[in-house]
Amino acid sequence: MPLMEEHGAGLVLRHGFVLLGFALLFVLLFRRAGLGATLGYLVAGVVIGPQVLGLVDGAEEMSGIGELGIVLLLFLVGLELTPARLWRMRHEIFALGLLQVTLCGLAVTGLILLTTGFSPAAALALGLPLGLSSTAQVLPMLQSAGRVRTPFGERAFAILLFQDLSIIPLLTIVAAMSRNPAVPDGPPGWQMVVIGLAAVFGLIAAGRFAIRPLFRLIGGLGEREMFVVAALFTIVAAAALMQALGLSAALGAFVAGVMLADSPYRHELEADVEPFRSILLGLFFLAVGMMLDLGAIADRPLFVFGLAAGLIVVKAAVIVALGLAFRMRWRGALALGLLLSQGGEFGFVLFAAAQDALLISPEAASLFGAIVTLSMATTPFLMTITGRIRAEPGTAGQVREGPGASGSRGGARATALVVGYGRFGQTVAQTLIAAGIPVTLIDRDVALIDLAQEFDAKVYFGDGTRLDLLRQAGAAEAQLILFCIDRDQVDPALAQAVREAFPQAAVYVRVFDRRSVMLLHGSPIDGVVREVLESALAMARMGLERLGLSEAEIERAEATWRRIDAERLKAQSEAGDLHAPQPASILRDPGEVLG
Repeated sequence: MPLMEEHGAGLVLRHGFVLLGFALLFVLLFRRAGLGATLGYLVAGVVIGPQVLGLVDGAEEMSGIGELGIVLLLFLVGLELTPARLWRMRHEIFALGLLQVTLCGLAVTGLILLTTGFSPAAALALGLPLGLSSTAQVLPMLQSAGRVRTPFGERAFAILLFQDLSIIPLLTIVAAMSRNPAVPDGPPGWQMVVIGLAAVFGLIAAGRFAIRPLFRLIGGLGEREMFVVAALFTIVAAAALMQALGLSAALGAFVAGVMLADSPYRHELEADVEPFRSILLGLFFLAVGMMLDLGAIADRPLFVFGLAAGLIVVKAAVIVALGLAFRMRWRGALALGLLLSQGGEFGFVLFAAAQDALLISPEAASLFGAIVTLSMATTPFLMTITGRIRAEPGTAGQVREGPGASGSRGGARATALVVGYGRFGQTVAQTLIAAGIPVTLIDRDVALIDLAQEFDAKVYFGDGTRLDLLRQAGAAEAQLILFCIDRDQVDPALAQAVREAFPQAAVYVRVFDRRSVMLLHGSPIDGVVREVLESALAMARMGLERLGLSEAEIERAEATWRRIDAERLKAQSEAGDLHAPQPASILRDPGEVLG
């Protein structure tokens, strides 16, 4: 029975229980084994699919829903790439990407011609799609390894982006070779290019004059749920527009991400969209596993496994050669070749188009779908097995795209994350910037963010007390996290959570008075700054100077007060009471109780 067929809430709950339960089990097992979540989802799909346990069916409908995960993934990737950075990568996108798609597609076509009895048209209809890689598999691996923004990650992304752009030309090639008279001719390729460019510029204009003001309005209202709705609306609208024009929906989402990449709402968007991306992408891979034709593999195991191995070897060899030609070191070129050696999810789309065009039979489409799935399943193993070979000698893994790799970037400059850009945060941030420390700024006051832009300060919108937003803003790589927000929003629970989530960072907190310090007593933070203390001492020093005391006397008075205040605060914090008995050395003055 189809998954989406109407059989009541009980069936939906049962399917949901099975899908989530098996996904959770296998992803945990495969992540513990260092093989990545993708392979876990694929195997879980095979197990619960109609050819093994038969617990859930309707894989085609699940795949259609799961493809939204690819759309969301491309949106998040677009958020990583400002237009200026994308323009800087144009040579690698249109040179390296074009060469990879062309050479890999033709090389795999030649492999199919040599090893099968397919006609040249059928071999081309199969070989060109197999030249594409899995964006849905590779990008999460790069993200989990913290490599999206590195030169290696940019090369991999440039190739993947061009592959996504090439879907329309490949579909045009398949249509041009079609033997099916019932398939209507589509518009010429040049017309599709013009339509695509017009759609891209239209999305950019919509982002500047409609979407950004919408997010500014919602941010001012402080409604997070509406922000999530607006984010999903933006992505789906951009993807639907591109799809309606006969272009790639994923491309539309990517353009939407790029047009918002340099906006103040980037990190909030990343944090809000990421959970939907994870769930839907997992559902997509579950569906791919369920659709794996085990019968086709059992009937012709040598053909399927042999051609899958040949696909990996041929693509890896071509990409390694291209990497070397583009002046990559051989270890990096090898890593790039292995990372992109699998077939991709768009292969299923192109196989279906070739089948409709009567270029290949349904059995061939099923066989080559199995080959794509098997090749995708090998990538985590290849990246794990060859990890030591790919690592540069004497480094902590210069190329670490494998599953489970850390997100830290060895040798990177010290960075800081400042939460709160009011008067206090501005002084902290500007001092760090003056010392040459890169700073990321977060605040949720839309008016303040707009004002900061007038002074060329880039402040991102978001609630800096949310761990997911801190992670998207780069807290996992920061050496300093400084909470400069008021009203004692950092409580012991948040301090503990930040320490556990980002153990590499030193955490400092702005507090108002000694009550605030007492609240954080025992919390795993590196320091607190009482905002009323230092300003009061500064005024006291000015008064003592006016009275004619020497610098040595002033320093001695300040040191005495700091020692007395520290002893009193320690006693109060340990007792949890402002009226706790004070050490004998502490001065007695009712006016000193709350300072």
